[in-house]
Amino acid sequence: MIDAPVLAATREELAGLLAEARREGRTVGFVPTMGALHEGHQSLIERARKEVDGPVVVSVFVNPLQFGEAEDLDRYPRTLDEDLVLCGESGADIVFAPSVDEVYPGGEPQVTVEPGPLATILEGSARPGHFRGVLIVVAKLFGLVRPDVAVFGEKDYQQLVLIRQMAADLCLGVDVVGAETLRESDGLAMSSRNRHLGPTQRHQAVALSRVLLRAREDAAYGEASALAAARAELRAAEGVDLDYLAITGTDLGDAPDRGEARILIAARVGSTRLIDNMPLRLGAPQSSTTKGDS
Repeated sequence: MIDAPVLAATREELAGLLAEARREGRTVGFVPTMGALHEGHQSLIERARKEVDGPVVVSVFVNPLQFGEAEDLDRYPRTLDEDLVLCGESGADIVFAPSVDEVYPGGEPQVTVEPGPLATILEGSARPGHFRGVLIVVAKLFGLVRPDVAVFGEKDYQQLVLIRQMAADLCLGVDVVGAETLRESDGLAMSSRNRHLGPTQRHQAVALSRVLLRAREDAAYGEASALAAARAELRAAEGVDLDYLAITGTDLGDAPDRGEARILIAARVGSTRLIDNMPLRLGAPQSSTTKGDS
């Protein structure tokens, strides 16, 4: 029988549940989420379970600070009962599901985190202020959980890079681990937003991963060839309204002439905005397998 995780709603409850592990010197794993969990989140929890010898904490908190004025905070799905079941099946010990007032007592904090220039490109350009809100809540959650290891999915690659930079720059003492993107059998990256897609849109959304794979096929010939191949694939896609398509270095700086790089895409399918990315190697033959993509 699978043990259900313990639910904590307050800071005091969370601290009490972690006290024994702290006294015994065991390491703590952490997976921050906004809920509406799926198999992709399950893989993050399972990865965290392998990384530590103490409790794994999963937070379920829809963070209002990372939603812009044009984004529907109320539309984000809340499925706590189902999330608790998945957490238990995945090896989580504690689920921290605080209220907004618990995370932000007195309203938005006076002292915040400035994410810097990396937060102004790609997703940051499309969603001004988004990464400021992300880093504020992650910093607060790191302070409350005090994890040794925190696991984030590579699907939100720009977020992962920024959180790693924050942890390093602010000496937070957290090992930030990136875990591979899980995909559906047809290649679509798993996402909580996929549930907003109707049947036709769901079929159209697979074009995002096809675009990335097409770029990988031509990456041996350089960045320009890879982007041209990706754009050709995109022109053949129906129902996909492109926001951006870019190849960068692994740190989201300029792409190298040769070596490891990243291709990232964002697009709307119907009213749902989706993102995806994959690693590629410029100036070198690509592997025939897609295992480990983004």
